[in-house]
Amino acid sequence: MGSHRRPKNPNRARVTVLTATAAAAVALSSQGASAAPAKPSKDEVKSKVDELYHQAEKATDEYNGANEKQTALQKEVTALQDQVARGQAELNALRNGIGSLASAQYRSGGIDPSVSLFLSADPDSYLDKAAAVDQLGARQTQALDTIQSKQRALAQKRAEATRKLAALADVRKTAGEKKKGFQGKLAEAQKLLNTLTTAERAQLKQDENRASRGAGERVNLGSEKPGSGRGYAALQAAATQIGKPYQSGHEGPDSYDCSGLTQWAFAQVNVHISRVTYTQINDGSPVSFSQLAPGDLVFFNNLLHVGIYAGNGMVLHAPKPGAFVRYEKMSYLGSFYGARRI
Repeated sequence: MGSHRRPKNPNRARVTVLTATAAAAVALSSQGASAAPAKPSKDEVKSKVDELYHQAEKATDEYNGANEKQTALQKEVTALQDQVARGQAELNALRNGIGSLASAQYRSGGIDPSVSLFLSADPDSYLDKAAAVDQLGARQTQALDTIQSKQRALAQKRAEATRKLAALADVRKTAGEKKKGFQGKLAEAQKLLNTLTTAERAQLKQDENRASRGAGERVNLGSEKPGSGRGYAALQAAATQIGKPYQSGHEGPDSYDCSGLTQWAFAQVNVHISRVTYTQINDGSPVSFSQLAPGDLVFFNNLLHVGIYAGNGMVLHAPKPGAFVRYEKMSYLGSFYGARRI
């Protein structure tokens, strides 16, 4: 007996598939809409930009450190090359001397002594000549020993110069990478700032100016006693640079980064300190937060920034890209790391 079951309606099945597909599309569409990133707020942008500036400052310090190492290596390479050139000149002079001795010996007779004596009509005269030749030979041997010693020393100097040149090439490469690093961070920060409206950017600028009020006569530095005469003199030198722009990797006199300003300021009073924050923290002697006095170097944010303490909780420093050398409240600069008195 044949089956009388009703066949499925193909149209109904098709509608079901289409409905499910449409529902999935709507779900995906709504997921996509909900996943769209919201525009960051002004405060979020500021926080991210500050972080990028900190990262850029770290890369700048590493770049400056590589440059400092490059300068030192270049001096060493130049000195070695000069030593090699002088050594080669001395070696050439010794070789010329050996040539003269050899010529004299040849002119005295290069024949085997026993044969010369056998053939000589005047043995006494020959023996006198032979003694002179022996004397030349002794001098020649001494000169050869000197030449060999010079050659060994020269080879060592050349090998050292080659190693230094290779190290110099590596440092130059590192410096280039670090420079790209901080330039990339600065570009990223600028891109973020460009997402703000004109009004939001103006507000950020206003907030910043409020925190750093006093790049002029409005700053109250109090009457604290300086920590050292040299530090206070450096602070006064740095104050003459107020208003000059921050520029990564620069050390004056037209623009500065943070450690470039501090190094420049101390150089004006004939005091040498190192170039970057993570070596300046070793200059001078340590000072606690409670003992801070005008002229002390102050470090912030895990050694990413340095300035000169000016008194009354204020720091004179080169802040960041787009800003200028100015006084600023310590509380606005981030976490205090340490201080040094020069």
